[in-house]
Amino acid sequence: MSNQPALQYRAPLWLPGGHAQTIWPALYARRFVGEAPRFVRERWDTPDGDFIDVDRLDSPVAADAPLLVLFHGLEGSSQSQYVQAFAGMARERGWAFAMPHFRGCSGELNLAPRAYHSGDFEEIGWMLGRFKAAHDGPLIAAGVSLGGNALLRWAEEAGDTAAATARAVCSICSPIDLAASGKAIGQGFNRLVYTRMFLRTMVPKALKKLEQHPGLFDGDRLREVRDLYEFDNLFTAPLHGYRDTEDYWARGSAKPHLHRIRIPALVLNARNDPFVPWTCLPSQAEVGNDLVRLWQPPHGGHVGFPAGWPPGQVMQMPKQVCDWLAQSV
Repeated sequence: MSNQPALQYRAPLWLPGGHAQTIWPALYARRFVGEAPRFVRERWDTPDGDFIDVDRLDSPVAADAPLLVLFHGLEGSSQSQYVQAFAGMARERGWAFAMPHFRGCSGELNLAPRAYHSGDFEEIGWMLGRFKAAHDGPLIAAGVSLGGNALLRWAEEAGDTAAATARAVCSICSPIDLAASGKAIGQGFNRLVYTRMFLRTMVPKALKKLEQHPGLFDGDRLREVRDLYEFDNLFTAPLHGYRDTEDYWARGSAKPHLHRIRIPALVLNARNDPFVPWTCLPSQAEVGNDLVRLWQPPHGGHVGFPAGWPPGQVMQMPKQVCDWLAQSV
């Protein structure tokens, strides 16, 4: 990929710091130009008798237009600010756009005794394969936070076969070192604000899963969890084939396997991301793979990257990511 576009980001002076650059854009910044993106929902049956809901951008495109598939982050949905920003950017470019919800994230509890997790590369592979089989044009994919780590894990596991499905992939603010991110989100302000926010939806959904499948885990213990480590130990890890949280975080992390990727991959992490400590981010030399490009701007927060005057907008980062992905289509 010669003549790659310059990747640049500078935070506005009126919104300093990783927490402000995370929280404000999610709540107040403009997400798109013009009308809000409209989505049409499809329900796909999974091979194990469950379902996922896919939201496709309702906008006319050519049959051979590129398809951008976006995988959301922890407890995200098509209403997340970054999803709407990427959908708006795809609309401007005449691209098809689709966002599959991970199981249980579309507003309806899924059926199987499982949910979703950061290392869910088999689910990513199945979804990408189905998108590719039904689309005539090139497919590119991006993933945000949890979804980006899972997408990288797919590219790593697929190796040379990945190119038959996707032209290029991008991870955005992903916890590619799950242990480092898990420790960070369990401390201080992160624990008080972000951990509580995630558990506010994750625990009730897990308890509804227990009603579906009695005996699946210890409900009394789950009601007492106060951090994601405990939640993963009781729910995420055992339900998805991991021994415990440490096993899940070790085997689910994309960072140790970036050298195995065989398609162009952009790995974007702001160095002031509250969830992903800059000290755990790899250098290009550590990656040892010319197909993997690291973009580590000093600012941006966690999936924030605000720009412009108050209230700001969040389209600058999706535009640059799409510019980069466009090289491969």
